[in-house]
Amino acid sequence: MELRKRDIGRAFRIGVFPVPGFALMSYACTVEPFRAANLLSGAGLYDIVHFAQTPLAASSGAAQVERSFDMGETPPLDLLIVVAGGDPFAFDDPTSRDWLQRMARQVPLIGGVSGGPVLLARAGLMAGRRMTVHWEHGPEMAERYPDALIERRLYVIDRDRVTCGGGTAPLDLMHAVIAGHHGQDFARRISDWFLHTDIRAATAPQRAGVAERIGNRSAHLLAAVAAMEDHIADPLSLSQLALVAEVSARHLNRLFVDALGQSAMRYYRDLRLQVARRLIGGSTLSVGEVAQATGFATAAHFSTAYR
Repeated sequence: MELRKRDIGRAFRIGVFPVPGFALMSYACTVEPFRAANLLSGAGLYDIVHFAQTPLAASSGAAQVERSFDMGETPPLDLLIVVAGGDPFAFDDPTSRDWLQRMARQVPLIGGVSGGPVLLARAGLMAGRRMTVHWEHGPEMAERYPDALIERRLYVIDRDRVTCGGGTAPLDLMHAVIAGHHGQDFARRISDWFLHTDIRAATAPQRAGVAERIGNRSAHLLAAVAAMEDHIADPLSLSQLALVAEVSARHLNRLFVDALGQSAMRYYRDLRLQVARRLIGGSTLSVGEVAQATGFATAAHFSTAYR
């Protein structure tokens, strides 16, 4: 669906479902551009309402958001956005899942921010649609929903679904939304209002580049590390990595030792174990499922390496 106003004579109505424990950064970057649009235009271009099961939805910090409608109500909306943080996989609430399914039948556009796409997938609303999610949830998302069409982008708009990685990425997404409604010049005024002068494209990465993270700019090394990060659940062999890096296996190994102080495969194993640590500390996956998500043949093999 194109991000265009269907009825220029009325406010574009946005429903926000802040899941308990939502991150304030993701929430603020989602709703504040619309508030600024109303302020700078001097008109009520956008109407924002909130849904929750309790009178106040608690964030991960001290702030709370007052609901406009009880969960279960289905007022007319143009866009519904689910904002979730923490461990969205642990939020398995049948009431909200059923409500999302009902809303999907009447709301033209439904979105998820940060961990919000997890709830949309659980409700069966992302089948056959491209999507993104916060990079921290990517491995578990792929494990739980192997058919999910996950992309490592700031945001993805696929027909009647829009998903966003969270953090500050909603600022870029909402710039695109407002530009689609009211033009680039007006959207730029809002971005400047928030000192958001470097507007990123949807295809921009969620994390800093590999070169910045490993502190090295060798093209061969960067290609190998990028391939490792793309193949956590299905690890590549040293010869396969060397093929990607366009050097011999021996030369690639020497590059890793010289630049990073360890062999290529040791670095690769440590990288997979770092992902495993995040999954164990922030998900409900079993040890066996974590082992599978990080490319270990058995739970016993994983447990030994993790220890």
